[in-house]
Amino acid sequence: MRKLLVAVSVLLFCYGSAFSQEMLDAYKYSSNDLSGTARSLGMGGAFGALGGDISAMSNNPAGLAVYRSSEVVTTLSLSSIGAKTDWFGNKENNNRVKFDFDNIAYVGYFPTSNDGGIVNWNFGLSYNRVKNFRRNYSMTARGGTNYSLSDYTATMANLNEYRAGDLLDTSGSGSGGNDPYRNSQLDWMSVLAYNAGYMNAYNDNDNDNDKLYYSTFTNPDGSGFPMSEANLIVTESGYIDQYNIAFGMNISDIVLLGATVKITDLDYNQQSYYKEVYENGSLLTLGNDKDGVNGLSTDGTGYGFNLGVIVRPSDYFRLGVAYNSPTWYKMTDYFRSGASADTPEFSEEVWAHTPDGAFGDYKYRTPDKWIFSAAAIIGQYGLISVDYELTNYKRMKLYYADGISNDNANGDIDNAFGIGNTIRVGAEAKITPQFSVRAGGGWTGSPLASSYKNGSEQIFTAGTIPHFTLDQSMSYYTVGLGYRFTPNFYTDIACVFKTHKQDVYAFSSIPGDNPGEYLIKAEPATMKTNTTKVALTLGYKF
Repeated sequence: MRKLLVAVSVLLFCYGSAFSQEMLDAYKYSSNDLSGTARSLGMGGAFGALGGDISAMSNNPAGLAVYRSSEVVTTLSLSSIGAKTDWFGNKENNNRVKFDFDNIAYVGYFPTSNDGGIVNWNFGLSYNRVKNFRRNYSMTARGGTNYSLSDYTATMANLNEYRAGDLLDTSGSGSGGNDPYRNSQLDWMSVLAYNAGYMNAYNDNDNDNDKLYYSTFTNPDGSGFPMSEANLIVTESGYIDQYNIAFGMNISDIVLLGATVKITDLDYNQQSYYKEVYENGSLLTLGNDKDGVNGLSTDGTGYGFNLGVIVRPSDYFRLGVAYNSPTWYKMTDYFRSGASADTPEFSEEVWAHTPDGAFGDYKYRTPDKWIFSAAAIIGQYGLISVDYELTNYKRMKLYYADGISNDNANGDIDNAFGIGNTIRVGAEAKITPQFSVRAGGGWTGSPLASSYKNGSEQIFTAGTIPHFTLDQSMSYYTVGLGYRFTPNFYTDIACVFKTHKQDVYAFSSIPGDNPGEYLIKAEPATMKTNTTKVALTLGYKF
């Protein structure tokens, strides 16, 4: 079990400087959705060896060299996102509908009038929304939960060997009061939980008892009233937008080369509310009504590059290889949370909140990836294409604002993650010279090691957000239509059906020293997020 040195792994707060991200936060920002024009969406995004579409700038920029005319294009979409959870047989469903402006791009075509060598070179500019974080989900357990969030926080405080006086917040009592949020050796979840009445401490602060803390709701001897209900509500929003400057070069109509410089804008917001209700009327909340929800907001700006090549050994076959570099981000997190506890032992509800204006700066590097592609062109009748995407998630890295490596979080990344694999396939058939039909699909596996994916390992989380999701798999199916009104003007429409399977934990399990032994054993809810997206693209060639 990793020793919790909070000063370097969870939160360092100096009223203006904080760091809190952990491995699952890095993973959350590392992947993109299926995105692009309606044509590429209709073919499952399998465009790595085809090109001639603005999606090439975000994947294999060599595809920019396929263009034989200039073009402007834009895409709009309407999405329905439904999240279904099942926690101990209690099923809940949440839905959101959202209209998006997905992309706009310009491609300039510059022929050289040469029959060999450099036949043409092309230039492209694009804006593309590559990820949407938008989702609501909730889960409720009525019976079956053996551990409380208060058990989890007490166990964590004991493992950290915190003394009771360290966690007590007396900063509001005047000068000289103890402000535990300024102590870099303490994690904020423990501080908030203690001051909100989640847990108590034995009076003997000098004894050798390694279990100084115990849950307010379970008592030192393990007795207490059973929990009748637990409920978690989460709202996510935000996006990752990418701005591309790309170049493509056609060499003798055989070798196509391309490069993209990408600038990325990231915005993520999460608000959550968690409560436990006990049979004697006791109540625990995280993100209570008095202080608002338990929240985290993240802003980031990054840069990177893509390189690609497409080889056309014949008119009927193409091979493509692309390298997408990491995105190097500068990130800022903003924290806010309140918590409360109410039991018959208290004369009134106990509540606490984190300091106002808490934020932290840090740096983050996403993993890089390789895309290997092949496509078969069936004369004037259609085409078939396939992409294989390989991502090494061990190459995700978190750094402090000064560039020093966050070794504990990066060590967890090395232990928990491996290679991520994505397969995309697509086909297009031309019914008439003007009308085309398309279909495709894809699958992405979880890069998590099996011991993490099944919840056997402890998951360290950021700040005062103990809940998290673990990916299991993602798959999607697509269909599309295309129609050319004139040789210059065209429109495409596509529909994407995506299923994302995850497990949701209200808080982490904590393994014991022996195999199969747990100090805390958390039971997850299963979650299936189904997204239906309809996209419309309008394009004009000139």
